[in-house]
Amino acid sequence: MNDVVRGDVGEVDDGPEYDVNFRDEPGRYRHTPDERGVFKIEPYQSELLPLWAITDLGAATEAADAICDRYREYRDAGDFVGMDVARKYLQMGWTRAMRYAKYPGGRKYEDGEEREPQEWYDQEKRDVALAYRGSLDAVREDDAYERLKAAHHERYGEE
Repeated sequence: MNDVVRGDVGEVDDGPEYDVNFRDEPGRYRHTPDERGVFKIEPYQSELLPLWAITDLGAATEAADAICDRYREYRDAGDFVGMDVARKYLQMGWTRAMRYAKYPGGRKYEDGEEREPQEWYDQEKRDVALAYRGSLDAVREDDAYERLKAAHHERYGEE
């Protein structure tokens, strides 16, 4: 499984972040289709995490809209790394909210055993997930995202 970072990169002393500014060094970033790196890729983590919320539908809708706005800013600047990290935050909103929608307390495991999902344990969290899913789908369908992803792979490789 590929790491989200190319080469050896340490973490900062007081946090989980990588000790790299990925806006200045986009070649160090490796695209992954999942959410890996969402809390480590700076300066994007500092720009996006404060916007992210799943507490209730109002907060989540506002958060998804704000993250989409940032996504568009990154896109307008031709910043694929920012676009991709914004996509990861939208994806994380969807997946985390779905976990809370299906499992009491959002806990998928209890005593080391996977719990049976409940459909729908928490309807509001399902609505939160759907709010994020709509924004996530819009990003995934954006032709600019696919073009810039391909350009990033071509320039920096996929290994």
